Amino acid sequence: MIHPRDQLAAAMQTVKPAHKPRRVFNNSSGWFEIDGQRIYAKSKWERNYARYLMHIRKSGYITEWLYEPTTFWFEGIKRGVNSYKPDFRITYPSGDCEYIEVKGYMDSKSKTKIKRMAKYHPEIRLTVLAEGWWKDKGKEVGKYVPEWE
Repeated sequence: MIHPRDQLAAAMQTVKPAHKPRRVFNNSSGWFEIDGQRIYAKSKWERNYARYLMHIRKSGYITEWLYEPTTFWFEGIKRGVNSYKPDFRITYPSGDCEYIEVKGYMDSKSKTKIKRMAKYHPEIRLTVLAEGWWKDKGKEVGKYVPEWE
């Protein structure tokens, strides 16, 4: 006599799923397309900021923007955070660059990265857009940027 558990196991091996499981994206991260450019964003705020950058690039205020193009290393760090990759690099018509970090919540690891960035790479201009920016400016900016979420 075959044990019911063994019958179930044998049946499960022969049954194929009716469809492939679909990958479900949460509202925070995933691929999206903006003006024919496909990028991966980790949050809705990053998607919106990318839309904003595309908008101001078209107006000529900036010449280029890139998502996470550069990793900065903190030489000599043996424990904890030893590198940092800001969210965006913006290039202005003058040729100057600025890095932008989009932050909704500032945890201790993020604070450490930003402090170490200032210490190890003081020549790099870094702006952090924290939750307050999104509450104050985000609503205003969203009025004129297409597809703002």
